[in-house]
Amino acid sequence: MPEAEALLGPQTLIGIIGTGSMGAGIAQVAALAGHAVRLFDAQPGAVQAALQRIGNELAHGVQRGRLEPAQRAAVLDRLQPVDSIAGIEGCGLVIEAVAERLEVKQALFRQLEQLLPAHTVLATNTSSISVTAVAQGLQHRGRVVGWHFFNPATRMRLVEVVRGLDTDHAVADAISQLSRAWGKTPVDAPNTPGFIVNRVARPYYGESLRLLAEQLAPAPVIDRLLREAGGFPMGPFELIDLVGVDINLAVSESIFAATQFDTRYAPHLLQQELVRAGRLGRKSGRGFYDYQLDAATPLAAPVEPAPLLPALRAAAQPGLLGPLVERLRAGGLVVVADGSLPAESLAIDEVTVALTDGRTATQRGEGQPLLLLDLARDFASTRVLGATASAGHHDRLPTLAVALRPAGIELLALDDVAGLGVMRVAACLVNEAADLCTWTGTLPADIDIAMVLGAGHPQGPMAWGELLGAPRVIKVLEHLQAHYGDSRYRRSPRLWRMVAPHS
Repeated sequence: MPEAEALLGPQTLIGIIGTGSMGAGIAQVAALAGHAVRLFDAQPGAVQAALQRIGNELAHGVQRGRLEPAQRAAVLDRLQPVDSIAGIEGCGLVIEAVAERLEVKQALFRQLEQLLPAHTVLATNTSSISVTAVAQGLQHRGRVVGWHFFNPATRMRLVEVVRGLDTDHAVADAISQLSRAWGKTPVDAPNTPGFIVNRVARPYYGESLRLLAEQLAPAPVIDRLLREAGGFPMGPFELIDLVGVDINLAVSESIFAATQFDTRYAPHLLQQELVRAGRLGRKSGRGFYDYQLDAATPLAAPVEPAPLLPALRAAAQPGLLGPLVERLRAGGLVVVADGSLPAESLAIDEVTVALTDGRTATQRGEGQPLLLLDLARDFASTRVLGATASAGHHDRLPTLAVALRPAGIELLALDDVAGLGVMRVAACLVNEAADLCTWTGTLPADIDIAMVLGAGHPQGPMAWGELLGAPRVIKVLEHLQAHYGDSRYRRSPRLWRMVAPHS
């Protein structure tokens, strides 16, 4: 293979096979970057429909002042439909965006190998299938590379560049360079189930589904908690409905099967039931939420505060709750420092309020009244917190609500479920990312970039790990595994290394 610089450049003729929303988006990005692009789709009329969509989107760009009319015309001129796969001949790079089925991709690449010279780069836009498997049986496997764009390809900055076992390094490097030239941010993703984003994102969906099933709170409350206290742009059930319940389930099932049915990635019955009922999310009108015109807006009402403010005390070592204590004081409350309180806790009247450590409040309280706060990404700015109480003491939550009100914080009532919401999801995200680093050598920085740009997370999982500290993450996971007896909460070896000095 030639050097990366010589493989692909601004004059490279690009072939796109499969012109659904993803293929059309990639074609538009390539044409905007100045490439001539040939488009083929076996489905009659699909290419013309794609060109119509591209033309409409470019027209919107002109209306918004982001594109000149002459630029729109030039981009459309670079897009050439072809009637058969033979029309792809002469392309230096061919990108497939066909059905996400291994046998379909393998058959297509065998056909392309007979049509194209050995130096033509073949890229698969698969989101989860092994690149090695796609290239299996080809004579020139070194030219096959994974190039995973995210939907919509025209707006999402991230691309995952995936090397199969035989992918030539120069090919992967050339794809990374081309990605940057197209205004994308490439990350080197391992050729493992789900690559980076679809694998590391699983706990955001999987743990949230388990929390809903265990009745931590209704879906609107969990969504609001993860969105406003966790900082995620959308709650998990809002997001699943947007993507499609069936699509999210299919990815879960694919990763579950590819990981030899590891329970950590097991699909949830709630998703399966919704798909069986045809409740696929926004596109079908119903999913976790009802999107029909006459549907009521789901509520995530906060706890009604008690009428009287309690006496407040704070531990001498407030830990992560330090910013919250300062906010309470800034709100005009008297918060007395009390060295007798356990670290990272408060007291309202005589009831202890502590940050969750993965145990239930009932277990941790050992018969005494105890309130547990869920994690917030930023206690200095959050407008919402979640909390639960030990058995028989949920009537204390209104007193906590009135104490938080002067700081501008609303309280969401949660059931006494181990790990609560934000803490449990965050700890599992950290653990999943650490496991990916352990077993694939993926760089922590690439994981964080991928999750921020590809999944829209407020910060990467390794940044969550720095916020929480590895010892806390380990402790939360230990308590979850002890509570449920489920190996899904097994700790990554990398977490233990992160505890050691200079690791």
